[in-house]
Amino acid sequence: MEPRLNLVKVFTATKAKDRESIGEKVTSWIDAHPNARVLKAQVTQSSDREFHCFSIILLCAEPG
Repeated sequence: MEPRLNLVKVFTATKAKDRESIGEKVTSWIDAHPNARVLKAQVTQSSDREFHCFSIILLCAEPG
């Protein structure tokens, strides 16, 4: 039986310094939540004249 998606965790950063460390934040969250199984990760980037937003979205399953 396939695990059921029941948790979404979103990490976003708009400042350059935050974008540089976003991977470390994701890794720390995964380490702190050993019961969460990452089913899929999605990376998105958007920007306008002033801001560049980088997001990592984790679609997870946690035992219920």
